[in-house]
Amino acid sequence: MNNPSRRRRRLSEHLVAYGFLGAGVLCFALFSWYPIIRGWLLGFQEVTFSQPATWVGWDNYRRLFDDPLFVTAWKNTGYFTLLALVFGFAAPFLTAVVLNEFRHARSYLRMTVYLPVMLPPIVTMLLWRWFYDPGPGLFNNVLETLHLPAQQWLESENLSMISLVLVSTWANMGTTTLIYLAALGSIPGEVYEAAELDGASIRQRLWHVTIPQMRFILMITLLLQVIGTMQVFIEPYVLTGGGPDDATVTVLLLLYRYAFVYNDFGMASAMSTVLFIVLGLFAAVYLRLTRSKG
Repeated sequence: MNNPSRRRRRLSEHLVAYGFLGAGVLCFALFSWYPIIRGWLLGFQEVTFSQPATWVGWDNYRRLFDDPLFVTAWKNTGYFTLLALVFGFAAPFLTAVVLNEFRHARSYLRMTVYLPVMLPPIVTMLLWRWFYDPGPGLFNNVLETLHLPAQQWLESENLSMISLVLVSTWANMGTTTLIYLAALGSIPGEVYEAAELDGASIRQRLWHVTIPQMRFILMITLLLQVIGTMQVFIEPYVLTGGGPDDATVTVLLLLYRYAFVYNDFGMASAMSTVLFIVLGLFAAVYLRLTRSKG
């Protein structure tokens, strides 16, 4: 094959490659970069969509930081994240450790653990709303059977946030459990055999073998869980609406109120920018850890 025809073929291949690359970049810019930049600009404007937007500078941020609910929403979100780490971080790990010890029906048990993830979120919320119902709800019926007083699961300021965390943990722990099971499967069996020969108990094998071998995976899932739980929305939106007395108002729920209840898209955009910065810090830590591991 002569040189001109070879160059034409290479040019054609490069044009096809750049065409696919350009289409991908265009889609990413249109559906990801443009909304980010547009949202950041909206934070400096007064927007009602019925009149042209007006530039107001930092006024939206000043009103945002002066709103008492802004601090309340961040406190509630931090509280939810802390509880989600206590329940949602430990439960999948312990479940994975227990399932890993089974020698039979492994696939069936893994599928059972993953089933809640396959449910649509709204179905999960409605199911748990019935569990928490103060009248014919499942949990109060169980308490009544045990001759214990009924609880106001979603109406009590003390119990409402914990109730939301239990829903979130149950609905999302399947994916994390499967990640832990895969990590447990990568630990060499010889390490456990050597520990057993040294007379290590189950607790000692867990503490001195399993956890050190899974330290990196545990750190990554911890960071991802923090990022995910700080964006909690559907649980308080469907189950409590932010109540009682704003005890479950989270950052995203307040952002939703600004935008679609108060029609103040400027403040909603300002709050989304603040949330973006906070989550960006956690994402930077995540990238730093994964790159150092690589």
